[in-house]
Amino acid sequence: MRWQGFFAKLTRKRLKRGIFHSIVDLQAAINRFLAEYNKEPKPFVWTADPHKIIEKVNRGKQALESIH
Repeated sequence: MRWQGFFAKLTRKRLKRGIFHSIVDLQAAINRFLAEYNKEPKPFVWTADPHKIIEKVNRGKQALESIH
């Protein structure tokens, strides 16, 4: 599962309509989700092209350098 998909699933299934009275309650909800999710784990499959990622990073650097 993609990380974006993982966090969307966490949000939909555990956090979206939850009521958390403290950080500890929120952490417990996340830990319960992780325990359930890890019962049948699926490996992360990298699908992004590393060359495109490097191109984006370089474009970002150029944009930042042009600001200064």
